[in-house]
Amino acid sequence: MLRIAIIDDYHGLALEHLPESLLSPSNDLSVTIFEDPMPPESNTLDHLVHRLSDFDVISTMRERTHFFAPLLYRLPRLKVLLTTGNYNRAIDTVVCRARGIVVAGTPPPPIRNGGTVQHTWALILALADNIPRDHDLITRDAVGWSTASPLNTYLTGKTLAVLGLGKLGRVVARIGLLAFGMDVIAWSANLTQEVADAAATDMGLGPGAFRYVSKDELFRRADVLSIHLVLSARSAGIVSAADLAKMKPSALLCNTSRGPLVDEAALLQVLERGDIRGAALDVFNVEPLPASSPWRTTRWGQDGRAQVILTPHTGYAFEEMMGWMWEHTAENLQRVVDGLEPKWRIDEDGATAAAVAQDEDVPPADPGVSSGQGDGVCDVCDVTHPARSTSRLELR
Repeated sequence: MLRIAIIDDYHGLALEHLPESLLSPSNDLSVTIFEDPMPPESNTLDHLVHRLSDFDVISTMRERTHFFAPLLYRLPRLKVLLTTGNYNRAIDTVVCRARGIVVAGTPPPPIRNGGTVQHTWALILALADNIPRDHDLITRDAVGWSTASPLNTYLTGKTLAVLGLGKLGRVVARIGLLAFGMDVIAWSANLTQEVADAAATDMGLGPGAFRYVSKDELFRRADVLSIHLVLSARSAGIVSAADLAKMKPSALLCNTSRGPLVDEAALLQVLERGDIRGAALDVFNVEPLPASSPWRTTRWGQDGRAQVILTPHTGYAFEEMMGWMWEHTAENLQRVVDGLEPKWRIDEDGATAAAVAQDEDVPPADPGVSSGQGDGVCDVCDVTHPARSTSRLELR
């Protein structure tokens, strides 16, 4: 019997896209779907091995569960590892190749990077205009009205500091310049003014629209800091306590890239003290956030603390994006069941040929850096998992 596990299906989308042939009763096929995001405090390698060791094929969402050597060497049946997206830094493709495990992804989605850009600006605007705070003022207080402080931040003429002027950063920068009349400055380790001018030209703007500055100046001048770097061994912790200490008391920080880019302990201290006005975060060192996380438990915006807006890593979670990923994942699953090679193979550099051909900013896999998923999800803990079944399809 071919045993397939579909994991990390937080939104419960697999059933909408799996072909009937995968769901029909069969003596030759078993499909198990895991929808639950497991508490990080339960994430251990042993738990994940217990959950996955009996499967021949595993389909995962990009960068949710990590498939590095310690896990891969304990999954003796695994022959095919599918992922959404056209690269996945949470899969050690070198070990997979050595063990004969085929790794494949999905083609680039039609909306590409636009979803994360939209989410970035949704967070910046919500923070600048105090929308979550003022919503709570009205809905939680029977007489609450326009009485809260601080007042909204007017963005026109302010400085948008972009940390990373790649495919996402330059689009965020263009919106800040054209939609809100912000001054755009940028820094990254490899950025120069010539590269910044090329990025501006790529966005239909003239040279000088984006100004390259030093890292020190970026943090000192930022009214809004937006982070757009790829996480790697070199970039982990690139926003340090010393960098945060340079920011204005009125500054806003937005991170929709990866949590470990920022010294999280230092950021928590800065926000606890109210040293900057606020932060909007879609990513964290540990995901999903534990129930005891100070991000969840702190009364932000009260007693001198900064305003904080949090979203659960949903900068990519758009209907068009997710539908595209699941449609092509289902196609690959059907091909595997039919005995065919999956499409959109991911090579040892961690990217599909489509990603390379389209010149995506895809770094090699970096098993030394975690994006906060721990060792994965668990199946033997005190959490009750919802379960449904139809024939050989189990849904937990």
